[in-house]
Amino acid sequence: MPQIPSLPLNDGHSLPALGFGLWQVPGADTARVVEQALGLGYRLIDGAAIYGNEEGLGEGLRRSGLPREAVFVTTKCWNTDQGFDAALRAFDASLARIGLDRIDLYLIHWPCPQQGLFVDTWRALIRLRDEGRVTSIGVSNFHAAHLQRLVAETGVTPAVNQIELHPRLQQVTLRDSNRRLGIVTQSWSPLGRGRSFDAPVIRDIAARLGRSPAQVILRWHLDIGCSVIPRSTRLAGLAENLALSDFALTAGDLAALATLDAGERMGPDPDLFA
Repeated sequence: MPQIPSLPLNDGHSLPALGFGLWQVPGADTARVVEQALGLGYRLIDGAAIYGNEEGLGEGLRRSGLPREAVFVTTKCWNTDQGFDAALRAFDASLARIGLDRIDLYLIHWPCPQQGLFVDTWRALIRLRDEGRVTSIGVSNFHAAHLQRLVAETGVTPAVNQIELHPRLQQVTLRDSNRRLGIVTQSWSPLGRGRSFDAPVIRDIAARLGRSPAQVILRWHLDIGCSVIPRSTRLAGLAENLALSDFALTAGDLAALATLDAGERMGPDPDLFA
């Protein structure tokens, strides 16, 4: 069974540095994927209400036979559920769909600044944490200004900021901001839809190490201090993404990979997305 390191959170808890995400996993396949991934050794499942597969997440967790405390479960509050009362209702609905009495990490999925509700939503998450229904709380796709407003108006700093991050969008400034606030950066779309697989620097590193381009990129995420949640619906892909602990990148590799940053965002702009 692979040894997955944990990253300490600013609330005294921790989360696995490597997990798997359920974005775009069909509902009919989700229970199987979750059960297989947990059987391989994954211990972090990243879900969201908008993915439409929370029921499968819960079913796969139950099928795995693992004790509840062995698996770190994340889900997220969607944009249409922003606001204090709406967020509390959304959490109740997610909990019921997954079939748990507690979530390890609950995130605000997008800041949606035009709505002007993310601080009220954050206050709801604080209540859920204080009630013990959520262990840790965080955000997703928040820029530094959004984070600063949360902290200034509530005094509570998110434990995690999950952001789009891959070789062509390395988010150095935002990662630095997260680090200064003690926030763990978690990478979504970490392989960048494969757009960097053919980059000479990645091909060269992969050939030298006898690894796939995907493994090189996922190792890079871990080496720059991020938690990372790749997605695969294939057993072979799940196993490949997990096999990262028996090789290392050099300082020269990391410097070469840094040159791939092109500011190329594939998802929405968090300042505009509603």
